Amino acid sequence: MTCTIGIIGFGRFGRLMARYLAPDFTVRAHDPSAGEADIRAAGAAPATLEAAAAAEVVILAVPISAMEGVLARVAPRLNPGSLLLDVCSVKELPLAWMQKAVPASVELIGTHPMFGPDSAADSLQGRKIVLCPVRVQQVRLARVRDYLVSKGLQVIETTAADHDRQIAVSLALTHVIGRSLGLMQARPQEIDTEGYRRLLRILEVVEHDTWQLFEDMNRFNPHAAEVRQRFIQALGEIEAKLR
Repeated sequence: MTCTIGIIGFGRFGRLMARYLAPDFTVRAHDPSAGEADIRAAGAAPATLEAAAAAEVVILAVPISAMEGVLARVAPRLNPGSLLLDVCSVKELPLAWMQKAVPASVELIGTHPMFGPDSAADSLQGRKIVLCPVRVQQVRLARVRDYLVSKGLQVIETTAADHDRQIAVSLALTHVIGRSLGLMQARPQEIDTEGYRRLLRILEVVEHDTWQLFEDMNRFNPHAAEVRQRFIQALGEIEAKLR
């Protein structure tokens, strides 16, 4: 698989992608808030929006809340036959926006890398990535899947709806617990347990992510509010029993 990849959005995850993709592809990156030196340090070439969107494969690495606005600017600049992907932690709404905004001549795959700049800083081996094929030829999908597997990733293929139902528990709820621990200022204790240390590990993971990511994964996932309320209700029931 040899092609040009355009990354639009060059935050922490955009930099991580560039670093892993640059040895195998020509990577162009566009982000007005990113310095050209930072982009080159990750192995990519600084590019205009037009140049990044003209690549054979275009990856949107922007917050969910910015997705519609970015799509409006990117969609007219995509070439027929190109492949557009996103890396959002929610899939149903972003993919619906992509299908509405992007010409039918452009292929679409929703992705959710289940790792981040901290957990995959040294290796992708054994990490998971979710693929939600929307509009893509099977041959191309197989090439994408094979490449990801060659990098040590575990590929999970599913629908956007199933992804959002599961991630509302495995990610959004985890972040709610971690943020709650942060608000109560949970810290290491001299007298502790393995269970408590695991709780602090959750706090450590979510503290490195932005509040915008936390807000977006809860706001745009149609299942997150229900899961969060079930958890709050369960806490209330436990508190009532203890009283």
